[in-house]
Amino acid sequence: MTEPIRRALISVSDKSGLAELGAFLAGRGVEILSTGGSAKLLKDAGVPVIEVSDFTGFPEIMDGRVKTLQPRIHGGLLAVRANAEHRKAMETHGIQPIDLLVVNLYPFEATVARGADFDDCIENIDIGGPALIRAAAKNHGDVTVVVDAGDYGALIDEMNANGGATTADFRRRLAAAAYARTAAYDAAISGWFADRLGDTFPKRLTFGGELRQVLRYGENPHQEAAFYAGGAARPGIATAEQLQGKELSFNNLNDTDAAFELVAEFRDRPACVIVKHANPCGVALDDDLYSAYRRALACDTESAFGGIIAVNRALDAGTAEAVADLFAEVVIAPAIDGAARAVLAAKKNLRVLVTGAMPDPAALGMTLRSLAGGYLLQGRDAGLVGDLKVVTKRTPTDREMADLAFAFTVAKHVKSNAIVYAKDQATVGVGAGQMSRVNSSRIAAWKARDAARVAGDDESWAVGSVVASDAFFPFADGLLAAAEAGATAVIQPGGSMRDDEVIKAADEAGLAMVFTGMRHFRH
Repeated sequence: MTEPIRRALISVSDKSGLAELGAFLAGRGVEILSTGGSAKLLKDAGVPVIEVSDFTGFPEIMDGRVKTLQPRIHGGLLAVRANAEHRKAMETHGIQPIDLLVVNLYPFEATVARGADFDDCIENIDIGGPALIRAAAKNHGDVTVVVDAGDYGALIDEMNANGGATTADFRRRLAAAAYARTAAYDAAISGWFADRLGDTFPKRLTFGGELRQVLRYGENPHQEAAFYAGGAARPGIATAEQLQGKELSFNNLNDTDAAFELVAEFRDRPACVIVKHANPCGVALDDDLYSAYRRALACDTESAFGGIIAVNRALDAGTAEAVADLFAEVVIAPAIDGAARAVLAAKKNLRVLVTGAMPDPAALGMTLRSLAGGYLLQGRDAGLVGDLKVVTKRTPTDREMADLAFAFTVAKHVKSNAIVYAKDQATVGVGAGQMSRVNSSRIAAWKARDAARVAGDDESWAVGSVVASDAFFPFADGLLAAAEAGATAVIQPGGSMRDDEVIKAADEAGLAMVFTGMRHFRH
């Protein structure tokens, strides 16, 4: 164990808990150096403070840009106490050791998030803070560095347990946290600069995240996992408040994100999405959430068991009562009224999340995926259904056209190869993730027959439906499978070398077909 902490330097932007920490240190006989607002707050709280400019004999200059960038400060942090040469240099130049550094950084990320102008963002790039942190963390053998107000309690407990000193293990852990903070801070700055310059793919990719949750395990029990929040702010799983239920798992987080991103595509009418294993097993729009939920569930009652339910409107009590009848893992909504919360509270293990807002489906952004030894970075699929080109002899009816747009929007969120059957703004069959597009078409048609059987209907729900394909039909067989199932209209990107063959098959089958010119692969 090192000697007790005798001198501390405190300079913080986030001043929460500062008065209490200062009082504790003063009570321990620690001499406190501080600057600006931190010094004022401590003095007002009755904590003895020495201004850094008085300690160094050099005033703050350049509007406070230069105040701690000074040899008496950095020498006091960097000096290795057991090194005779270092001790001699300290004596020669009148440098006194600083044993504790408490610093958090200018709020650059928050400044950017509130839409500040360029100059304001620049002024909120901290220079002295990171320099101090890196110096103290490098010399963690002798110096304790705290960069997060959330660690004040641990520091107090550590000093109380060790006669005013800290242990090497404690200092090492805080040093690691300090370097992680400065790395994330620099990543935020470099990312902001790249964005301002329009540099989508900079030479060096940097990104940071903040630990939200260490998970019990990953996709499988033998895999470690954790959830980090980071990147551009977006309403959803990273911003949601969990009102009740068990801890979210790796698969819960992944599936809930998929469900909420899909339901956010629909803004004009109440919508419900039910997701299982990252694929929608039911999606519906209606005039109210209750009806949308019942129709989404009807698409695949079997797969919905243990699924994720997402809605795009405030969840009401009537819908909540219907949801409570199903075993679901998660319910997520932009808002949940008091009566609905009371209903869901009876399902103690059900995870209930409220986001406060819906994400913008057209907002641009980037997605990241890891590969062995690298990363794949791409823009998120923000493509919306636009102008549709009719390529068959028959033009879709207005009802078919509305259902085609709905089905293609759902297909965007289904793992490739994706086929979606829909009727009256609800899915009736979904085929996902098959190696052959024709097999996805057959599976979706089979699910539509099964949904009808469960509902007590003799005729497959695919009859009179429309069908969407996330990519072009390379052959006519997938389209013909849809026609055999009873679909009347098709939407697909087009672009195959066999488009003429597929169009001819559609005409012969009496199908209407439109091309979008946009593909929606999702792997």
